[in-house]
Amino acid sequence: MNEAELVACCKRKEPSAQAELYRRYSGEMFALCIRYAGNRDTAQDLLHDGFLKAFTSFDKFDYRGEGSLKAWLSRIMVNTALEEARKQAQHADVDIDEAPDLADPESCDDSLVQHLSPDTLLRFIAELPDGYRTVFNLFTFENKSHREIAQLLHINEKSSSSQLYRARTLLMNRIKTYLSKHGDE
Repeated sequence: MNEAELVACCKRKEPSAQAELYRRYSGEMFALCIRYAGNRDTAQDLLHDGFLKAFTSFDKFDYRGEGSLKAWLSRIMVNTALEEARKQAQHADVDIDEAPDLADPESCDDSLVQHLSPDTLLRFIAELPDGYRTVFNLFTFENKSHREIAQLLHINEKSSSSQLYRARTLLMNRIKTYLSKHGDE
């Protein structure tokens, strides 16, 4: 079944098409969710909630050719993850904008990332504090500006910028530590 046929069947709420949609896209969508969640259990919840939203929103989806379905599903998953991040931020005891400053890494060398496997890098991203991870993902993977991030997360632009800086600092420090222990494996 091609993508257009899959969309048509999902719009008719056919269980076999919904199962096919899940089978076809759940792996990629789970990877997206885990980037935001930081752990498998929360990512699984986000994936589940995201697919439920997709299944109940197909009447609003306008198929625009190959790739538009995946883009739409990705947007749903990111929005689901952001909703969860906002809920968690409301319950947090410490405002992520008030986190202590980190030591300024004098040699933040992005080329160090090339020495890591993608799985290791994704694990390091998942280990970032929630707010930093969310801003880092939106800026790096979703190509959002600090203005857009601020609007999405209900923070100011300077907070977005400082959280991205702190996320990068933590990542670089983590990468340097890892490489000093493991070398160029």
